[in-house]
Amino acid sequence: MTPDTAMVAVRFALYADLMALFGIHAFALWTIRAQPPRSLAFALSLVGLLLSLLGLLMLVADMAALPLADVDRASIAIVLGETAAGKAIMWRIAFLLLAALAALLPARLERFRAVAIACLSGLAVATLAWSGHGAATEGAIGTLHLVADILHLLAGAAWFGALLAFLWLLVRPGVDPSALHRALARFSALGFGLVGAILLTGLINSWVLVGIANVGALPFMLYGRLLLAKLALFAAMIGLAALNRRRLTPALAMAEVYGNPARAIASLRTSIALEATAAMAILALVAWLGMVEPMTGM
Repeated sequence: MTPDTAMVAVRFALYADLMALFGIHAFALWTIRAQPPRSLAFALSLVGLLLSLLGLLMLVADMAALPLADVDRASIAIVLGETAAGKAIMWRIAFLLLAALAALLPARLERFRAVAIACLSGLAVATLAWSGHGAATEGAIGTLHLVADILHLLAGAAWFGALLAFLWLLVRPGVDPSALHRALARFSALGFGLVGAILLTGLINSWVLVGIANVGALPFMLYGRLLLAKLALFAAMIGLAALNRRRLTPALAMAEVYGNPARAIASLRTSIALEATAAMAILALVAWLGMVEPMTGM
């Protein structure tokens, strides 16, 4: 595995971990009013912390042109103290440490624990904007770009976490059709807003990084091809979400009336599994895109 490939793999794992941590808790607070297991929040926080530390070492090695094994404390201190990416990692580690501690709070503080973990993991997700192109633009446009990138990450994380939560509801033994239908109905309005937020912030990011004049050149640049693949997968996700909302969720409601929801649940399980697979592929592309200069050749 080349250093670049290893970095993309670590970035992908970090994105998936942090977005799952934030998205699952946000989904639980908004949709099902039940709190995820403390062990899940603690494990995801710990994994995110370890991946952040590994990413820091790889970033220092890349910036100092050193083998990973030769990275020293002085080089780490320089990156943490003098670069925006290093400071973002430092804050991310702090947020994840606090999230891990929040996961250990007693059961009587269950609601506070879930809110705290959602907020802290949301802040950790926001720091990912400094690991890509979000913080690379200067001036007022740079501020707009950074804010749009942070909102893009948070909206994407909320959608991703919801997909994982729905999959869990659909694959565990003894699926409750009524509870599942209520969760789908409650998420429907939020999901519509998340898609709108992702589209709007994505357009802002593309306008800053690509520009209208370069749209025709997208297929001829590595960054452009990756972006087009991401857009294609996003379109597929929107199509599956529309199918869930317009056909499969109403079909589940009808199946409840007639007492035979198994087929409707199976259809939803397949659709959401495909949507989650597309989301994972998008995260892999995002991890790669953050390491490619916009609108440059191979």
